[in-house]
Amino acid sequence: MSIEKVYPMTEEGKAKLQEELEYLKTVKRKEVVERIKIARSFGDLSENSEYDSAKEEQAFVEGRIGTIETMIRNAKIIDEEAMDPDVVSLGKTVSFIELPDGEEESYTIVGSAEADPFEGKISNDSPIAKSLIGKKVGDEVSVNTPGGEMSVKIVSIN
Repeated sequence: MSIEKVYPMTEEGKAKLQEELEYLKTVKRKEVVERIKIARSFGDLSENSEYDSAKEEQAFVEGRIGTIETMIRNAKIIDEEAMDPDVVSLGKTVSFIELPDGEEESYTIVGSAEADPFEGKISNDSPIAKSLIGKKVGDEVSVNTPGGEMSVKIVSIN
């Protein structure tokens, strides 16, 4: 028997996944089925690109539903109250500056299931988060990134 991956996440992250799952099951799934029905009416399915496209979308939607259901089933909600407020950890927003004279950057460290770099949420599995977790304000940290090594100084933790 295989052990399923645990997905650490915030309550907010789990709620977003539940919303997405509800949308996929109640709206998107029906839209795709309707597209398939319309495409079938065009005749010969072997040369029907509309049908092929709809079937591909259906496979994607069903795959995403399965993935989200697994994430929700194996979610481990981060207990932010039980964490040391002075230490970088999952669920915390950390601000740092790249040394020697970089601009301040802030990221919230979340589980991989809710990571979204465009919203400032980075996965706890990312090189930056791995380097920062367990550190405190004022600590200088070396971070190995795909672009090379950089040094940062932690400015705040919220």
